[in-house]
Amino acid sequence: MKSTIVTFAILTFLGTTPAMAQLFPFSLTNYTYKPAQLTIGTLQGKESVSRYTLQGPTANLFSINKANQLTIKAEAAGSDKPWYDVVIEGRSASGTKRDTLRVVKDSFIRNQVIAHRGAWKQSATTENSITSLQNAVKLGCMGSEFDVHMSSDSVLFVNHDHAIQGIEIEKTPAAELAKIKLSNGESFPTLESYLKEGMKQTRTKLILEIKTSKVGKERSLALTERIVKMVHQLKAQAWVDYIAFDYDVCKKVKELSPEAAVSYLNGDKTPEQLAGDHLNGFDYHYSILRKNENWMQDASQRKLTTNVWTVNSEADLRWFLDHKVDYITTNEPELLLTMVRQ
Repeated sequence: MKSTIVTFAILTFLGTTPAMAQLFPFSLTNYTYKPAQLTIGTLQGKESVSRYTLQGPTANLFSINKANQLTIKAEAAGSDKPWYDVVIEGRSASGTKRDTLRVVKDSFIRNQVIAHRGAWKQSATTENSITSLQNAVKLGCMGSEFDVHMSSDSVLFVNHDHAIQGIEIEKTPAAELAKIKLSNGESFPTLESYLKEGMKQTRTKLILEIKTSKVGKERSLALTERIVKMVHQLKAQAWVDYIAFDYDVCKKVKELSPEAAVSYLNGDKTPEQLAGDHLNGFDYHYSILRKNENWMQDASQRKLTTNVWTVNSEADLRWFLDHKVDYITTNEPELLLTMVRQ
């Protein structure tokens, strides 16, 4: 009995209780559709599934073919609804499982602008706040970047630094952190509140950075699992892309959610290495790409996405636009938007 309790405690610390171990039974290779693109994605199971079926009130709006591809009917795709919840049932050797997946009409913006910690500088609000996210959406940014840490009792909060107002996030319980007010008067945002706000729209992607734990590797991986679990619980897969400095964290996200878009931040891996580990791209500091200009073309040829951070001067922004980088993370989204619209 004692060993069972100890094992459960260890798994809980790592974010892997037995009930959480498989997260969610099904996923899609893609979660968006367009009136001109009715095939959404291919269904995948944690186990081998002999047959998928559609259930629930939206079942008549979709179909699944023999290749397990989920397709939306034209009349549903052409409606004003921003998304649908699709109930999937699958039969495997261990029995019948059911999951609900949210598929979203693709009206996401396709420019190169990612607002670093939201759009906060010109509006004099607080970075990584709900308001900074709302500002990025109103401006028309392709993405709004933000950072996630875990409290001492495993609640997820959005903040760049490991400490807020002198309080170490990883060493403080959520009840204490919840008392904090940001400089703009908002409550200290949890990941749950941030994602729910971001999911109210379908224009701006949520670029989620998983912060490397100061406690150690195991806690970084525990944070990763809790984040991916929450994204799936809220059905936010269509909105969220992941970035991280810890390469093992990037690989962990792909293990837990193979369809997720994951980019590496640290700058010490070549495009060949990233492709070999099935990551989706890089998101490197501008100094790294200045020294390794050929990486941008190499990555593009390997169908990897290219992002650069944090670029703020007009001259540097112009250089990366001229070099056709896919995305630019900036504290000056207003300036970059003006440049890309010229």
